[in-house]
Amino acid sequence: MLHIMELPLEQAAEILAQLGNKTRLQIIRHLVKAGEEGVSVGGIQTELGVPASTLSHHLRYLRQVGLISQRREGTVLHCAMNYPLIDGIVAFLTHQCCINSTTGKTAG
Repeated sequence: MLHIMELPLEQAAEILAQLGNKTRLQIIRHLVKAGEEGVSVGGIQTELGVPASTLSHHLRYLRQVGLISQRREGTVLHCAMNYPLIDGIVAFLTHQCCINSTTGKTAG
């Protein structure tokens, strides 16, 4: 997993900005369900029902911030989640959970 101290604030903000788009969030959720093998671009398009050009646009943004990777198998382009990065962004958001809590408990 990506260590939370390795994720600069600017990078975290850019990743979260890309996740703030409904279609991109749907793509990420679909890829998470697929596991490490990922899904073909055609499979994503079929599942989400978006035009190829629109999907390509969104995949480019997700790839640019490192949330997904792509690999080609013959004529088929597959997309897969970058699980260490998505885990890192969640850890970044929850790193100091409850430190100012009046109960004194911190997240495990």
